[in-house]
Amino acid sequence: MIQLKSELFADLNGTIDGLRRALQSAIELEHSTIPPYMYALYSVQPGKNREVVQLIRSIVLEEMLHMALDCNILNAIDGLPRIDDPKFIPVYPGPLPGAVESGLIVPLAPLSKQLIRDVFMVIEEPEAPLNFPVRSLAAESLPAPITIGQFYAGIKKQIQQLSESTNIFTGNPARQLTTGFEVLQTLRIADAGSAIAAIELIVAQGEGSATSPLDPEHEAAHYYRYAEIFYGKKLIPNPDPKPGGPEFAYGGHTISFDPRGIWPAISNPKSSSYGAGTKVRDLNDTFNGTYTRFLKSLHLVFNGKPDRLGPAIGLMESLKAQALVMMSHDLVPGLTAGPSFEYHPGIT
Repeated sequence: MIQLKSELFADLNGTIDGLRRALQSAIELEHSTIPPYMYALYSVQPGKNREVVQLIRSIVLEEMLHMALDCNILNAIDGLPRIDDPKFIPVYPGPLPGAVESGLIVPLAPLSKQLIRDVFMVIEEPEAPLNFPVRSLAAESLPAPITIGQFYAGIKKQIQQLSESTNIFTGNPARQLTTGFEVLQTLRIADAGSAIAAIELIVAQGEGSATSPLDPEHEAAHYYRYAEIFYGKKLIPNPDPKPGGPEFAYGGHTISFDPRGIWPAISNPKSSSYGAGTKVRDLNDTFNGTYTRFLKSLHLVFNGKPDRLGPAIGLMESLKAQALVMMSHDLVPGLTAGPSFEYHPGIT
C-alpha cells in the first residue's frame, strides 16, 4: 500500500474549497495509475496471455470510471476538474501524486510478475488485506501507511459534515457525465447520499471490504485480481473450508502467464530516449500527441461538454494501436520501444 502525504489530508479542513482541492487530488491519483497499467498491458504481445490481458484491462476501465465519478462529484459541488495540464501527468518513475518521496516508486515497465507484486498490488492494497492461503506479499515494510481508501474516507466524512449545515451540491447537473459506463446512468451525483455511494463504489472496486475480497458486482477487487495474476490461480470460495478458516482461496482454474509473450520493452522511456528525427521518435511524438488530445478531450467532457466522450474513446483506441506499433519496434536486439506518456506542448 502506498503512504500518502499529510498535505492531502490538510485540504480536508472543513471548507468547500478544501473539499474541492481534495477531489482534484483524487482525480489525479486515479489517473496516475492508468499509464503504468496501460504500459504493462500494451507490452503483452497480441494473442498472448489472454486472461491476464482481460484482468488488467478490466482494472484500467474501472480506474477510468473512478476518475469519472470523482469528476462528477467535483462538478456537483460546483468545482472545475483540471485535466488539460502538463502537471496533471506524473513523472515516471516516481511516486504517485500525494505519495511520500520515500514510498513506492512507480515505473513504466513491461508486464512481469515482479511488477504485479511489487508495484500494482502495493498501489491497490487495502489497509488490512485479506489473506487467502498465501500471505500478502505487498510492501509490508511501510510504517503505518495512509491508504487511498483512508483518503477517500476523509473525503466522505467531509461531504457528510459540510452537508449537515448547508447545501454544497449547487453545481450544474448538465455537467455530469452519464454515459460511457452503465453505473453513471443510475448513479447521478446530486446530494450527499449519491456522492457517498460513488466513493464507496470506488473503494470497494479497488480494495474490496474488510470482510470480503469482492466488489459490489461480486467480482474480485483490483488488489485480488492482481493477486490472481501473481499466484496464477483464480480466487474462488474455499472448496475445503474449516471453522474460522479463510472463506476464499487462490484455488480455481490456472491463470497462465507466459513471459515469452511479453515484448522486451524499454522501461521508463522519455522522448529524449529516442534520437531526434528517427522513426521511433516520430512514433513516440505521435503517441504523446494522441495522449495529450485524449486528456484535452476528457477536460472538455468534464467541463461542460459531456457529449465529447465519443472522441475521447476514439483517441483511447488510437493509443492502443500506436503503443502496439512501438512495442514491436526494435531499438537494439532484445529491446523494443515504448510510449513515454508525456504531455505534448505542440497540441492545441
